[in-house]
Amino acid sequence: MSRPMPKPGILEIAPYVPGKSGAGVHGRVFKLSANEAALGPSPKAVEAFMQTAARLDVYPDGSARALREAIGKTFDIDPANVVCGVGSGELLHTIANIYLGPGDEAIHTTHGFLLYPIATMSNGATSVIAPEKNYTADVDAILAAVTPRTKIVWLANPNNPTGTYVNASELRRLRANLPPQVLLVLDSAYADFVSSADYEAGIELVKETDNTVMARTFSKIYGLAAVRLGFIFGPPHLIDVVNRVRDPFNANGPAMQAAIAALADTAHYQAAQAHNAKWRAWLTDEISKLGLTVTPSVTNFILIHFPSTPGKTASDADAFLTARGLILRAVAAYKLPQALRLSVGTEEANRLVVEALRDFVSAS
Repeated sequence: MSRPMPKPGILEIAPYVPGKSGAGVHGRVFKLSANEAALGPSPKAVEAFMQTAARLDVYPDGSARALREAIGKTFDIDPANVVCGVGSGELLHTIANIYLGPGDEAIHTTHGFLLYPIATMSNGATSVIAPEKNYTADVDAILAAVTPRTKIVWLANPNNPTGTYVNASELRRLRANLPPQVLLVLDSAYADFVSSADYEAGIELVKETDNTVMARTFSKIYGLAAVRLGFIFGPPHLIDVVNRVRDPFNANGPAMQAAIAALADTAHYQAAQAHNAKWRAWLTDEISKLGLTVTPSVTNFILIHFPSTPGKTASDADAFLTARGLILRAVAAYKLPQALRLSVGTEEANRLVVEALRDFVSAS
């Protein structure tokens, strides 16, 4: 029996599988698998969201003008060069739809975000993996992977799930040595957590070039993951094309009002940064004292490595923690079978995780 069939290559795509959200146990559950905001959203953002409830029958502003202007003010960028969407993921897919097709190639690194090969392969293009060095993107390896067919380089900076980053000088060396027709897509979802002096989110690079675009999200430090909202900042020619093909009204009204309020609440933003910096360092130190290796992170999560010894593996630790209502993220799909990713949580959650890991490590 004949039936509609997807384009060649679609069925070769491994679907994105999010981290588990339930533990299947009685009592309290601490979800530390999705890098969600430890302090939650700004109360002002919640209030702004609620105030839109009486007008749910009205379409939102399809140009997201007010939100783009708030973004422009916050990040010192031209609102005309911003596009908002349903999380940064939708916009990354849109970029892939525009610039990739059969015969093209797009590069991402070994432990890069799983969305990149999905967006690449769904357009019939080939996903090329550039090896990393010490769980960090390697500029030389990326450049070595470039061919005449390369159209996009996907770079999460900082990277999920490793928590590492490429410094500003290396980022600029990458851009300078990529062919001009190759689009460098900087996924800066975790930029707000980085305090390193040698880090660059990509704003200046976008301003200075016409072949770089930066993606940001409101899901992380702003705590608005449930409403799915993100944006890209790019050169005028790219923004023009994205606006031609994106879905109309692709950013919903309540989400935009919440985001505008979140951007204005600098006190909550700074509190979230301070909380994350304190507890990321504490978690790294305390877990390292247990004899487990932690990859140094600049984000709101850490990557914990486990031995391959039976009974002590990442899978064993995951089961042990889950039984205690502590949900971490298994990252075998990221080619990290012996690691778990831990989001920085509340003080209570952080202390409970360390206590549970101490019991796991010491158990015979």
